[in-house]
Amino acid sequence: MTANPDIQPRLDHVTCASPAGMHRMAYREWGDPDNDRVVLCVHGLTRSGRDFDPLARQMAGTHRVVCPDIVGRGRSDWLIDPAYYAVPQYVSDLLTLVARLRPARLDWVGTSMGGLIALGMVAGLVMSRLGAPQRGGHGLPDDDRLALGRVVLNDIGPHIQTDGLERIADYVGQPVQFDRFEDAVAYVRSTSAEFGPHDDAGWRALTENVFVEVDGKWVKHYDLRIAEPMGRETPETMAASEQLLWTAFDALSAPVLIVRGAHSDLLNEDTLEQMLARNPQAQAMTVPGVGHAPTLRSADQLEPVCAFLRGTP
Repeated sequence: MTANPDIQPRLDHVTCASPAGMHRMAYREWGDPDNDRVVLCVHGLTRSGRDFDPLARQMAGTHRVVCPDIVGRGRSDWLIDPAYYAVPQYVSDLLTLVARLRPARLDWVGTSMGGLIALGMVAGLVMSRLGAPQRGGHGLPDDDRLALGRVVLNDIGPHIQTDGLERIADYVGQPVQFDRFEDAVAYVRSTSAEFGPHDDAGWRALTENVFVEVDGKWVKHYDLRIAEPMGRETPETMAASEQLLWTAFDALSAPVLIVRGAHSDLLNEDTLEQMLARNPQAQAMTVPGVGHAPTLRSADQLEPVCAFLRGTP
């Protein structure tokens, strides 16, 4: 289906809660607001929901596409306590959003962190079902529980390469500012070279999604404190998280498309092969000439992802 370049999203927000207080999460919605076939698109660590504009324009004719700015990024509020910039809080926020959307079918596209959030949500659902006490037939029906449909995991899996994490950690919390937008574009080209080749318009769009002009200076459009929880991770906590993520991945019962950049330093080939072996619903797509992560902007990346979401060959 051909994208409509003239359609624009609707900007809205939902109020969420953390142990430190309330915050608003902004999201953009594309397509018919009454369509209960929803694709939730969740961005990477330092990115924003606008990364999915090309995909949303492709899918808006058949689905309602919802692209949040995870808290601390883009148009969303910043958290009072940065300790909560972590997957459990993001899962909680997105459950609040999903409760508003009330989809009959929820498909998910998660780039990097966005894929981890999807697995975190599945892990929570698995644990809640295992630990739920018997209700004697007086509770809500089990078929009312959230179930994910098709899931796209964009260059992420349960096992994450530490060298890739270290590369990202090097620039996430850096407080840079530029007098000219062109200098911000050059910075994004440098720090995000793993995205692969893009034309000038593509790099400008990718920069507009993560830099904002404030008092005549171009600065990062996210809370630099999102880097703080990364510095508190230990080998023990990472191992425990990985085990939980594998449990969640194994529990995915609908089709899964794993997109991997051929030169990815976060999702290696061994992990991809293990994912394909462990879940018979999983299939893979490798993007040549790209590291972490494919941006889902070009036709060679968009068309197979959209076909997968629509369930067409």
